[in-house]
Amino acid sequence: MQKTITVSGMTCKKCENFIIEKISSLSGVSNVIVMLKEGKVIISSDKYVNKENIQEVIGDKYSIIDINDSFKSEKLKALRPLFLIFIYLIFGSYYLNQDDLVWDKIMIDFMGLFFIVFSFFKFLDYSTFPKSFSQYDPLASKSILYANLYPFIELFLGLCFLFDFKIKVISLITLFILGITTIGVTKSLFRKNQIECACLGTSMKLPMTEATLIENLIMILMSLNILI
Repeated sequence: MQKTITVSGMTCKKCENFIIEKISSLSGVSNVIVMLKEGKVIISSDKYVNKENIQEVIGDKYSIIDINDSFKSEKLKALRPLFLIFIYLIFGSYYLNQDDLVWDKIMIDFMGLFFIVFSFFKFLDYSTFPKSFSQYDPLASKSILYANLYPFIELFLGLCFLFDFKIKVISLITLFILGITTIGVTKSLFRKNQIECACLGTSMKLPMTEATLIENLIMILMSLNILI
């Protein structure tokens, strides 16, 4: 991913070195090139870095006055697997219920498929998942045991939904664990933390975005619908 920004206040080699040092310190930044005469800075990164974070590290002496941000399209591109999975889950839920289209049953099967598919991706890179998950989930940050067990919990919930086992109880558990995660995701988004979302494990390297929040809220609303 590459971002080009125009920065005012750069006048000498010392400014150039300062800008390179500060922006390079941001998480995910792999290379910084300063074009002093043009007043431009080219940032290469493996994940999205927003304007606010850049301005914070370079300080008030320098101001970002223009930005050519190809990161947003890259951000959407990075989220493509998540969107594709949701499309497959919707069609899968429909297929399981094509002979008797009852909304509640379609919703329950969707939740079951959701948890099973998402647990699968977490198991793909299980050794690094707990650390990534604990960066934003409040309970996982306090208990590494919970972080390690989370993929198993998702798998269990998914099987219970698909086999119609104790749906009310399982929905209550879903509401609890996703509610906790949603709190952590919301805090991360408000703080503009540059972290990866572990919803599809760590092998996919998805950025933490509003899509993660929406994904959790959909599942929470479905759980509430079942309970009510």
